[in-house]
Amino acid sequence: MNRRRFMTLTGSTLAMLGGGHAFAQSQPRLRIDPTEFQPIPIAISNFVPGSPSDGDVGNGVTQVITNNLKRSGLFAPIDQAAFIERISNIDVAPQFQNWKTINAQALVTGRMTRQPDGRLKAEFRLWDVVSGQQLTGQQYFTSPEYWRRIAHIISDQIYERMTGEKGYFDSRVVFVDETGPKERRVKRLAMMDQDGANVRYLTRGSDLVLTPRFSPNSQEITYMEFGQGDPKVYLFNIETGQREIVGNFPGMTFAPRFSPDGQRVIMSLQQGGNSNLFVMDLRSRSTTRLTDTPAIDTSPSYSPDGTRICFESDRGGRSQIYVMGAGGGPAQRISFSKDDTNASYSTPVWSPKGDYIAFTRQGGGQFSIGVMKPDGSGERLLTSGFHNEGPTFSPNGRVLMFFRDPGGNAGPSLYSVDISGRNELKVPTPGFASDPAWSPLLSSTAGQ
Repeated sequence: MNRRRFMTLTGSTLAMLGGGHAFAQSQPRLRIDPTEFQPIPIAISNFVPGSPSDGDVGNGVTQVITNNLKRSGLFAPIDQAAFIERISNIDVAPQFQNWKTINAQALVTGRMTRQPDGRLKAEFRLWDVVSGQQLTGQQYFTSPEYWRRIAHIISDQIYERMTGEKGYFDSRVVFVDETGPKERRVKRLAMMDQDGANVRYLTRGSDLVLTPRFSPNSQEITYMEFGQGDPKVYLFNIETGQREIVGNFPGMTFAPRFSPDGQRVIMSLQQGGNSNLFVMDLRSRSTTRLTDTPAIDTSPSYSPDGTRICFESDRGGRSQIYVMGAGGGPAQRISFSKDDTNASYSTPVWSPKGDYIAFTRQGGGQFSIGVMKPDGSGERLLTSGFHNEGPTFSPNGRVLMFFRDPGGNAGPSLYSVDISGRNELKVPTPGFASDPAWSPLLSSTAGQ
């Protein structure tokens, strides 16, 4: 998808009906309490077709919005069979008593209309049923093939207006698609929308691929490939399909990841029996060594402001998580299990909000996905199983995606879980899937 072409779409605020308040003037309706939280009942009316031929796309947009909000775990969409009122004109205020009767706290109405120039016009309104006020409203124009993205962007608008947090629906996930028997597994680089739709294969599967990661502008992916000889780190441009080698390094190269400004790639290079962290400037191609220990330092991840790095190291005898300055120097261990002194920690990744570091913890025969604060406090395990690994944060830091491999002849699958540990869900993929990485919010990077 050429995002610049897509984002010739224009979004403008619809006129308020019924004396509604502008977004900046009123508080979010939803208070998220991780301990005592009930999803908010929301009614999502079918988007009215501007002409008879627009009915299918209107129903499709309605379904995508419904699925997005339901899967977030923060909303409980009401079955349309319970609706008393059928919305046929979104320019007229709804009969709010009809929606109060079915316990809806919020109502979404919308319209999809094909324009004379062939573009789609999408309009929506979000209503507070209790107060009878319009909370927000937008209209967008785009090419018909991008109707799903419009649905994701509208979902994000609803999510942000109701929660006060940015949404995460208009985003993509890159992952390793796995097919074939376990001893001859073919692994291809693949990309999809966050809900599992629009799967694209980026490599052919002739060589083994690992650890794909998005650039901050979502237009490039860095990943590792085992071809002939030592593994190499590649940059892949999503729009052009072109790829280039980051560099030829002696020995094995692992876990490449972009810096927050997209100008550098940090990685682990193996030399002999140990591995250390290096960073390469993508403009000058100069490489700087960050660690120098007789240990295995790997899986580096930058803090959102680019000033610090968390990484995995066995310098203390067992794999743990450390934090140090982005330029190297002394590193501080932050992982200390209180209930299992033999536990090991791996695959750390910093939240886009900077408030948590997610990790994989192994101990007691279990692999757990958890989060802790950057100083190591507040550790919380979100889910445990036979083999869970590789967490990645949604763009708003609210949800983690990871993969679970049950062992035997079965293969890995992707799952998501809220950072509170609620709402664990399987993520649909065409086949086996591992090593997910979430992109930034696409609509927030459109100008990059």
